[in-house]
Amino acid sequence: MSSTDQIDESVRFIPVRIAIATISDTRQLADDISGDTLAARVTEAGHVLVARAVLLDEVSDIVAHLDAWISAHDIDVIITTGGTGVTGRDVTPEAFKRVIDKEIEGFGELFRAISYNKIGTSTMQSRALGGVAGGTYLFALPGSTGAVKDGWDEILKFQLDSRHKPCNLVELMPRLNEHLK
Repeated sequence: MSSTDQIDESVRFIPVRIAIATISDTRQLADDISGDTLAARVTEAGHVLVARAVLLDEVSDIVAHLDAWISAHDIDVIITTGGTGVTGRDVTPEAFKRVIDKEIEGFGELFRAISYNKIGTSTMQSRALGGVAGGTYLFALPGSTGAVKDGWDEILKFQLDSRHKPCNLVELMPRLNEHLK
């Protein structure tokens, strides 16, 4: 935790409802180590794991699943793992860009900065990204367990904690759809 990441214990913790999707042509729930790692961290932090799925690296399948979860009233945040690289089957960012209303550029930038300290210039191959769609936050993490740990432990754990100061994403949730009013 950096010196700027502070938890204000006097503020009430608000659990957010999170859905997790692993994007992979080879994994299933039974052998989804990265998804298991993320799910454990989400629940250990006090959040609610609402849904979990493993999806093929197909843009149309990913978009359909994201659209369904974005439309669900019981999901605040969607986190995916996998499909963010540069090979032909890595299509998670393309799917995200079809559904997001606003990109959160800083998420990908920060993820790569953190990752650089661990894997050096290889981090340039990551197309991790974040965004907002229909009042739901979306975050795409690479599929390695290390990347999931970096994304959650270094960024999302804090930004999805209503007690985090000086600011956090949870406190903005009621305002995500204010342009529709």
